[in-house]
Amino acid sequence: MSTQEKLMWLTIDFIELLNGLSPDSTGKWGVMNAHQMVEHMGYSVRQANGKDKKILLTPSENLEKIRAFMLSEKPFRENTKNIELPEIPYPPLQPGMNAAIAELNKELTDFIEFYKLNPDVKFMNPFFGELNFNEWVHLLHKHAMHHARQFGLVE
Repeated sequence: MSTQEKLMWLTIDFIELLNGLSPDSTGKWGVMNAHQMVEHMGYSVRQANGKDKKILLTPSENLEKIRAFMLSEKPFRENTKNIELPEIPYPPLQPGMNAAIAELNKELTDFIEFYKLNPDVKFMNPFFGELNFNEWVHLLHKHAMHHARQFGLVE
């Protein structure tokens, strides 16, 4: 799948799939409900559009291997741990699922608009290092597919 196809899936298909979820739906694994997952995806996009600056947490000797995985088509495993997240998910900040989806959609729009004006900028991902636009699109798509599988939205 091309970068453009992944971007279209994120901004159209994924958003449509999310609209069919109940906010308190639970996944096949993990501890987040659907509302929390949508807000979690929004936080991820905020890293990609530069609004939430991060530092690298991966040891330099592991970075090449973990980047190779991230850039591959291999999916994230079920129950992949994120050391930046607490054991008990953060309570939602948005008043409802529709607001959370709207916020995610806004962050995706801001991501696209930022990179139209700044095509050479890279932002730090705490696990995979500095990423450019195409790498962020790939990672966001991989991440969204992970959660879409978690909530039974895709096979």
